[in-house]
Amino acid sequence: MLQKIEALSAELDQHHPASREEVEAFRVEFLGRNGKIPALFDAFKTLPPEEKKALGVTINQLKQKAQELLAKFQDELSAGVTLNEATTDLTATPHKHTFGGLHPLAILQREIERVFESIGFSVVQGPELEDDWHVFSALNFPKEHPARDMQDTFFVEQNPDILLRTHTSSVQVRVMENQKPPIRVICPGRVFRNEDISARSHCQFHQIEGLYIDKGVSFADLQQVLLYFVHRVFGADTKIRFRPSYFPFTEPSAEMDISCFLCGGEGCNVCKHTGFLEILGCGMVDPNVLEACGIDSKVYSGYAFGMGIERMAMLKYGVKDIRLFFENDLRFLSQFNR
Repeated sequence: MLQKIEALSAELDQHHPASREEVEAFRVEFLGRNGKIPALFDAFKTLPPEEKKALGVTINQLKQKAQELLAKFQDELSAGVTLNEATTDLTATPHKHTFGGLHPLAILQREIERVFESIGFSVVQGPELEDDWHVFSALNFPKEHPARDMQDTFFVEQNPDILLRTHTSSVQVRVMENQKPPIRVICPGRVFRNEDISARSHCQFHQIEGLYIDKGVSFADLQQVLLYFVHRVFGADTKIRFRPSYFPFTEPSAEMDISCFLCGGEGCNVCKHTGFLEILGCGMVDPNVLEACGIDSKVYSGYAFGMGIERMAMLKYGVKDIRLFFENDLRFLSQFNR
């Protein structure tokens, strides 16, 4: 029996499998149900007790050696160390790795942020789930005022005072409550309105709103800042115009248009043959808003503006359906990261 054990041990040392098939043949030959080592254990059972005591440790060591060799061969196979077969073709063309990229809305948002940061504005963000005070009341929306109907709001059913913000002006309120003038911030973020989803509108979209409060701020300052912004984003030849409008939180209020960069102001289907495209609303901060936030309206004045990022992205990139920004279609998104 001892001679058989020594012979098997020497035989184990002679094996150097170089393929998966040879490793499996090694396992079957030595450790399989009908293998040489299990057969040795069967013969061991018939030995007299005094011989079992002498050979028990030796035969177990043989089995352990075979198991360790099998594990080693399998590890080498996984690492590709001992295989002679061509598991990897080093001459083959490597697989093309695709890398993620920024969403087109994120690209444009970062571009807008950089423009305003270059002239001293800070980027501030706030919560999407807000209360009535920060979204409406502090912004000169009295209770039951018809102006609240301008924005169809998602309210939390359990608490009608809590809602999904309809604009990022709520962030401006938080800044005015906690910071003394001068204030110069832009507030990007996602907003929500209960609107039908179509090619031109969505129930969620993104805004960037700006606020500047200091002594002696005028509408001329607002015009100059917006002209600088438009020239940076749309080109130095772009013209702007202001049209009177109404917002509860600014007075006077205006809509700002830019000359159509597709037709050069000549008139086309995109600009509805007017030569101009509407991109944002703006105005001087209403004194009631300043007072509600603890700022003395007799000492300070300011302006505010707000724009939809989707609206600007549709104009800048020629996208005709707003829903494309939310469908996660890689065929669409990959066009902006080349």
